[in-house]
Amino acid sequence: MSFTELARPIFDRAILDYHVADDVDTPIQNPYPAGIESDLYLKCWIDTVQWHLEDIIRDPQIDPAEALQLKRRIDRSNQQRTDLVEEIDSYFFTKYLNIKPQADATINTESPAWAIDRLSILALKIWHMREQAERVEATAEHRATCQKKLDTLLEQQRDLSTAIDQLLDDIEAGRKWMKVYRQMKLYNDPATNPVLYGKAKA
Repeated sequence: MSFTELARPIFDRAILDYHVADDVDTPIQNPYPAGIESDLYLKCWIDTVQWHLEDIIRDPQIDPAEALQLKRRIDRSNQQRTDLVEEIDSYFFTKYLNIKPQADATINTESPAWAIDRLSILALKIWHMREQAERVEATAEHRATCQKKLDTLLEQQRDLSTAIDQLLDDIEAGRKWMKVYRQMKLYNDPATNPVLYGKAKA
């Protein structure tokens, strides 16, 4: 089984589990106790909750105070997402630590986990586009348009899955090598955001 063959059903399960209650405050009940499966489920759960937070905050009638609270919640979610992607990259880095790169090995433009991050988001796009393509109260034109978009998304999922699996094969064979770069989000850090450290001095 390839890695994406492992990941995709886990993403689908997280999305389906979320939509049982379809509530951004639903507590996660991760069915995987530990390991990479648990991280993949948590990753997609975070993405799914954030997807719906982004829907809510776009309500033109939303109370500004509520919108501010939601924006800060989305910021925290983004940081959790970034931290988890780095944990998944650490998993791959450890797994391939003893692989000796070939003399002509190259580095990829993105790490495996950031590509898997895109695969998780793509699973969400597919779920929601399928929902629109099957929306019985929508017009036939709307459903047909969404079905075309769904077909494209499914093609993207196949292509991205192939690319991820090829990247992992290349790393394992020494044709590619990887690094784990920690994302340095200055605006979340009170030591680097001038608005935050400026207030601390006041």
